[in-house]
Amino acid sequence: MLPPDQDFYSQLPISPLPLGDLLLNEKLFSTVPNSWHVIITDIKSSTEAVLSGSHENVNLIATGSIVSVLNLAFDMNITIPFFFGGDGATFIVPPCLINKAMQVLSLYKASTLTNFNLELRTGTVPVKTIYEQGFHLHIAKYRSSKSFYIPIILGNGLNYAEKIIKGDDYLLSGHDTTVDELNLTGMQCRWDKILPPENKEEVVTLLVAALHHKGQAAAFSKIMKKIEAIYGPHRKRQPISVSRLKLVTTFNRIGLEMRTRLGQFKWLHLVQTWAVNLFGHVFFLTRRGRAYLKSLVEMSDTLVIDGKINTVISGNIKQREALQQYLDELEASGEIIYGLHVSNASVMSCYVRDMKDGHIHFVDGSDGGYTQAARVIKGKLKEINN
Repeated sequence: MLPPDQDFYSQLPISPLPLGDLLLNEKLFSTVPNSWHVIITDIKSSTEAVLSGSHENVNLIATGSIVSVLNLAFDMNITIPFFFGGDGATFIVPPCLINKAMQVLSLYKASTLTNFNLELRTGTVPVKTIYEQGFHLHIAKYRSSKSFYIPIILGNGLNYAEKIIKGDDYLLSGHDTTVDELNLTGMQCRWDKILPPENKEEVVTLLVAALHHKGQAAAFSKIMKKIEAIYGPHRKRQPISVSRLKLVTTFNRIGLEMRTRLGQFKWLHLVQTWAVNLFGHVFFLTRRGRAYLKSLVEMSDTLVIDGKINTVISGNIKQREALQQYLDELEASGEIIYGLHVSNASVMSCYVRDMKDGHIHFVDGSDGGYTQAARVIKGKLKEINN
């Protein structure tokens, strides 16, 4: 039996409401226990890395940080909320997990620096501290597809934690690397760039932040309802489609995954993985393979709400222009600030514990969509503060 609060997240009910309605219903949100902790990973100078062409490395490193913590949580039979951000990740974890998670991430940080010459910042802030400083963390579960649900966070608590951890005066938590080795089992990067579905023209990566905490839920509800009105429900704006999936067959991409997962280069492993990918299309013609591809699309993580809206959608230019016009109006009225990046494809990295229901697929716009959109927001905030 888990100690009090340890199973808090697993016991949260999944809301049946449409997202726009859920966001307005305070009663369906629970307060995160003050005994829990926020963990944030973030690649330092990720914008520069993306602009120099290292966006694949950035996505892989972010995915690896998620896999390392999720494998630890799975071994301890604990379910935790987590959020993919393109160049990093956020977790909210119970006290029994915090020390081991930080130890694992410390080891992963060292491996990342050695293999990619990119520094992964890893930090933690107690939820209790967040509340003491006057910030908030409210959470609910939303079913985004038949077989996939995601955590929804309202409040400014994660934004506060991010500012603390990314601040120049943040003191590293000092967790040592007493764990012997990383467990990145299940981490995969087997898919090539994914073109939009056949009837779509582009991939849009969107980030939206509310400028006023009290108006956050209302602003996010309006935006999600507008996105649905313009682009259709989640499955219709999904940038991933089975017909566009192509397995990677180049040694370079497979080698990136190997270096992230194993922390070193092994020729035999590289050749074995390449051979599996080369003949993977045969498996995907089988009934089991087709079922996996269908569930892969459903379990693609294309919407994150962690106190901000982060989403990757596909559509046409006319739809995007209509969305931008609406967002511009909200931004002009002082309700929100947003960043948007347009690309011709999406990229996907995966965590596959098993091929039935133990898998999740992290999606970003190609060329570092989330990082590029965040760059736009940072530019706007700089203008506001000047």
